[in-house]
Amino acid sequence: MHNTQQFLRRLQEHQHLTQVLPSKAKAHRLVDDIIAFLFPIRMERGVSVDQTEVRLEQLKLQLHESLLPLVSRLATPLGTVVDHFFLELPAIYEELLKDAETIEKFDPAATSVEEVIVAYPGFYAIAVHRLAHQAVKLGVPILPRMMSEYAHMQTGIDIHPGASIGSPFFIDHGTGIVIGETTIIGNNAKIYQGVTLGALSVQKDHANMKRHPTIEDNVIIYSGATILGGQTVIRHDSVIGGNVWLTESVLPYSVVYHKSEVHVRNEKYINEPSDFII
Repeated sequence: MHNTQQFLRRLQEHQHLTQVLPSKAKAHRLVDDIIAFLFPIRMERGVSVDQTEVRLEQLKLQLHESLLPLVSRLATPLGTVVDHFFLELPAIYEELLKDAETIEKFDPAATSVEEVIVAYPGFYAIAVHRLAHQAVKLGVPILPRMMSEYAHMQTGIDIHPGASIGSPFFIDHGTGIVIGETTIIGNNAKIYQGVTLGALSVQKDHANMKRHPTIEDNVIIYSGATILGGQTVIRHDSVIGGNVWLTESVLPYSVVYHKSEVHVRNEKYINEPSDFII
């Protein structure tokens, strides 16, 4: 009985957290509604010209409501944060158009920019990141992470909202990509599935340090590559091959690759078993 009472008391002590944290449901809805506003074809929500300003005001109210639990933690007034976020929305929109156009240009499977916007998880992850990163730049805590984790759930692409990513940015396939908080990515970078841009250690006292790599302009990183460390810089116009493990910087125009051997033999001449059951 004593343990039960202690457990219930502990639960009650933590009930206040629901009052000081944004609603996850509202955060997720905010993400979808902003993207639907910018790209109606993605969410199948048409907005007529005369409704655009009304819808924009509704989105401002949604952001305001989502941020209310965080008022005491904001460095600037709530209204100022909301206004500045939406002042940057046209620039974010232009960046996202460039992202979509770049994906369509370089992916042979893409038939149109509209297809990229509607169906490509890489584009969706980039779109949510650009929104969440803007909130980070405005000093908003917690909410940007809720936004980025929503995209992570939808796409399998994990981009910390603190990461700085240039334009255009091209994610192909995308599943399993991890981009850490202090990562800096330049313009016209291309990243494939399974890439990790991570830290060399997870020590808590390194939280305010540059822990993740810098990727300069025009770099291509192929699937499965792992690049670690805050002092690691991949200089411009380099190509990082699949399955490479890097913890040191490379010069401009480098080609870095992992060499492995694959042996193919005719099964008729092998005495060892080839059908394994685990």
